[in-house]
Amino acid sequence: MSALSRRCFLAGTAAAALSGPAMAAMGPNDKFDLVIKGGDVLDPSQSLRGRRDIGIRWGVVEAVEADIPAARALKTIDASGKLVTPGLVDLHCHVYPYGSAIGIPADELVQFQGTTTVVSAGDAGVNNLAALRRFIVAQTRARMYAFLHIANNGLSAFPVAELYNIDNAQVEACAMGLAENPDFLIGVKVRMSENVIFKHGIEPLKRGIQACEMCGWPARMMVHIGGVETPQLMTDILNLLRPGDVLTHCYSGAPNMAGAFTNIVQDGKLLPAALAAKQRGVIFDVGHGGGSFDFTVAEVAIPAGCAPDTLSSDIHVFSGNSPGLPYLPNVMGKFMAMGFSLEQVVAMATIAPARIINRAPKIGTLQIGAPGDVTILDVVEGPVTFVDTRNNRREGKVQLRPVQAVLNGVPFGRPYQAPFAVR
Repeated sequence: MSALSRRCFLAGTAAAALSGPAMAAMGPNDKFDLVIKGGDVLDPSQSLRGRRDIGIRWGVVEAVEADIPAARALKTIDASGKLVTPGLVDLHCHVYPYGSAIGIPADELVQFQGTTTVVSAGDAGVNNLAALRRFIVAQTRARMYAFLHIANNGLSAFPVAELYNIDNAQVEACAMGLAENPDFLIGVKVRMSENVIFKHGIEPLKRGIQACEMCGWPARMMVHIGGVETPQLMTDILNLLRPGDVLTHCYSGAPNMAGAFTNIVQDGKLLPAALAAKQRGVIFDVGHGGGSFDFTVAEVAIPAGCAPDTLSSDIHVFSGNSPGLPYLPNVMGKFMAMGFSLEQVVAMATIAPARIINRAPKIGTLQIGAPGDVTILDVVEGPVTFVDTRNNRREGKVQLRPVQAVLNGVPFGRPYQAPFAVR
C-alpha cells in the first residue's frame, strides 16, 4: 500500500470512528440494551411530564413511550414511583483530585448527586490542565468539562490564595490553553473575593475577559463573588460581565475581610448593577458550596428580578461536610422550599446548564438520539428543614434523593439512602 493510499485509508477510518456507530431503525425482533420502566418522566427540554418507559440502545435514547414490553429489553430498571429526569448537570463543582487540594473524584459523587455531567470550576490553570485531561478526565466515567482558571496554577495551592500575586494571572498562557482545548473547556474562572485577590481590584477579571477574547472562540467567564473588597468593586464586577458570562455564588452572603457585606444585596436592597447584568443576559448561578448561599440574599434578589438560571453545588471536600449539605438534589429541594416548582428546579439542573456549556440539545434532555444519560430520584414528601451556609433555616415539604444514574445507557453509581434529618 502506498504512503498516500495508506494515509487516505487511515483518515477515512478515523472519520468513521468519530462519527459514532451507524444507527439503524429497530426491527420488530431487535431489543433495547436498557429499558427504564414505569417512572414519572420529567424532561423540561421537551415539556414532557408523565409516566413513560425509556428505551436505550447503543448508548442513546431510542424510544420514550407509554409502554415498552419487558420482552424487548435486555436489561430493565424498575422506576415505578420514582422521578426520572435527564442526567443532572452540575455547572460548578471541584472534581480534580490530586491536582487540587479540594477536588473529589466525579464518579464518587454520582451516588450522592445523581450527576452524569460535571464542570470543574477552575480547579486547573494552564500549568496543570494537561494533567486534568490526561489523568482525570480520561479515567472518569462521568462527563467532564471545565472552566480554566486565570491563575496558571489553578487551585493547586489551596488554601493559599492563587491571586495574591497578580503575576499568576498570565493572559497569553490562559488564552493558549483555551485555544488548544475548545472541545473540553467552557471558558475562564476567576475568584474575585478579597481574600483571594487582595488589593488587585478589577484587574483579575479584566485579564480573564482578555484571555476569553484572545482565544479564537466564544469563551465565557465564570466569576466567583462573595466578600469582595468594596461595594464599588462589586458594582464594577457586575458592570464588566458580558452576556453569557456566569456570576456564580450569586446569592452569597459572605462578608469581606473587614466583616462588611458587599454582595449583590446590600442594606437589604438589590444592587441596580445586578439587575442590569441579569437583564443583559449574565447567567446567575447558585454555586451553593460551604459558604456561598444565603437565603436572606436570595429572598431579596429573586423577587427583585434576579432569579437563578442554574442550580449548582460547588461541591468539594470541605463543602460536602458542611451543615448546608450542598449536594445538587438538596440544592434543588431548597429552591422548591422557596417556591420554585419541580419542573423549574429540574430545568435549572439539566437543560439550562447544558445550554451554557454549549452541549444542548444533546445533553440535559431525553429526546430521541440524545446520549442515554438519565437520573432517577426519590421525591420524598414530608416536613424538612433546609440550612444555608449562614445557618439560616427554612422549612420545606419535599426532598429529592438520588436513587440511580445511567450514563450512555449503562447504570452508574449505587443508591444513596442516608436519611438526613436536617438538610
